[in-house]
Amino acid sequence: MLYQLSYELAALSLYELGPSASTGLRRSIIPSMALASDQCICLRKIEYSETSQVLTLFSRGHGIVKVLAKGAHRRTKAGAGRFDGGIDVLDLGSAVFNDDVKVDLANLTEWKLIDGHLELRRTLRGLRLGLHAVELASLLVELRDPHPEIFDRLARTLPELATERVEEAMLAWELDLLHYSGYLPELFVCAACGNSPADQGRVFFSPRRGGVICHRCQAGETEKLALDARLLRLAQSILRLPRDNGRALRLPRLTRHQTDPLNRMLTAHVVNHLGRRLRTQECVESD
Repeated sequence: MLYQLSYELAALSLYELGPSASTGLRRSIIPSMALASDQCICLRKIEYSETSQVLTLFSRGHGIVKVLAKGAHRRTKAGAGRFDGGIDVLDLGSAVFNDDVKVDLANLTEWKLIDGHLELRRTLRGLRLGLHAVELASLLVELRDPHPEIFDRLARTLPELATERVEEAMLAWELDLLHYSGYLPELFVCAACGNSPADQGRVFFSPRRGGVICHRCQAGETEKLALDARLLRLAQSILRLPRDNGRALRLPRLTRHQTDPLNRMLTAHVVNHLGRRLRTQECVESD
């Protein structure tokens, strides 16, 4: 028993629990009687021991929660599994977990798969963008901070990434995520002088300033991305589109020639904000 407990503590310490890891680990193994039931999207998974998983779930009503799915891969002789044989990144399901903000790692007690996004997993481009989409959500949404509008947008976007509308769906999701989370860069006026740069042939994006800068102000910036002003106007138009339950209506059909420069711009903005490279950054930049 002592060996098993020490093994669990050692394994969990590898998971990013913050500076108060020792206190958090002691709390995480103490079960709470309060349970929450919510729809969740799996943003990240770590295989823990032979049968269990440590998961980062984005729940609609409770925000991002980190849970331990004990026995996720264990099955009975009849083939039944407690968590459908394990939970994968991008899965949408109905979950029951400990609802205690004082616990760093809650126990996942139930999971029923709603959508495994099988069509998305069959498309290389869509799958790459899907992984990028959930990483962005995991980094820009705070733990235990409910954002049902972001959850709904992500839940609607993932199936669209398996369709021909993958490029415009991903770009609209990125812009909406940055808007709802409060990290949207300045895209309408120059972040340095306040003038409108959209009437110029070429504009620049400064991650340091957190927005676009005009041709006159770009001379003093060492790190900048050149951007066709027509693409900037495209991003502005998407942000102005009418909405239905938070979803942009009448999205234009886009190609990678249009979305790739904008994706690089938004990724550079997030990387500058976080101070580190994203794990899925190559998923967006690769052909």
